[in-house]
Amino acid sequence: MRSRPVGFLLSALAGAALAFGGTAAASATPPSAPGSAPTANVGTADACYTWSGTLREGSSGEAVRQLQIRVAGYPGYGNQIAIDGQFGPATKAAVQRFQSAYGLASDGIAGSQTFSKIYALQDDDCTPVNFTYAELNRCNSDWSGGKVSAATARANALVTMWKLQAMRHAMGDRPITVNGGFRSVSCNSAVGGATNSRHMYGHAADLGAGSQGFCGLAQAARNHGFTEILGPGYPGHNDHTHLAGGSGRFWSAPSCGI
Repeated sequence: MRSRPVGFLLSALAGAALAFGGTAAASATPPSAPGSAPTANVGTADACYTWSGTLREGSSGEAVRQLQIRVAGYPGYGNQIAIDGQFGPATKAAVQRFQSAYGLASDGIAGSQTFSKIYALQDDDCTPVNFTYAELNRCNSDWSGGKVSAATARANALVTMWKLQAMRHAMGDRPITVNGGFRSVSCNSAVGGATNSRHMYGHAADLGAGSQGFCGLAQAARNHGFTEILGPGYPGHNDHTHLAGGSGRFWSAPSCGI
């Protein structure tokens, strides 16, 4: 894990500067939302984002959206949760799965223990500790030139990383090799990517076999919010596993039983 400061002042400054989808993250003390119960010590101040109150079904707002990003990898088999700031049944179920995965009381209520675990899992730039923006963008340095704005592509990649973090943990915390992610239109064309590739939206990641194997990765991805899974047996995908989010579902890795 990379080192990170815990001072409250640093938390506020970093939180104000960081952008998710082109919008600065909320301050360390976001307004209370319906269904939330503000507390003085919900968790240690964090340099990425600090939650100021307990969140439960019925809560809404930026604090919920930030939570949804971190639990995006726990939607259940074949599902994907919306990153919309509304704490509904799907978000509650995802929080419960996250809590269970880390040995916490799985009540679906995000409080101090849940947030403390998230703080331990993320770095100052809000990426999960085992993945980086650089891994998810080997095309250019500014996330420009895709099918969406640079800010949206970067925000989509962040959600992808948290899905990968959940998958990594479920597979025994063995390293996952990311060979690439976001592509501009020109980068996508240069590698012969599909004209509608989700790489150009920041949703996608191509994985190396690692110790899990291509099929192991493809099979595990079904539980972690990936709506597009392409692997061995699908044309052009015998040497990597392709995972992506976004609308619709298309899974095809015939050699893996998918």
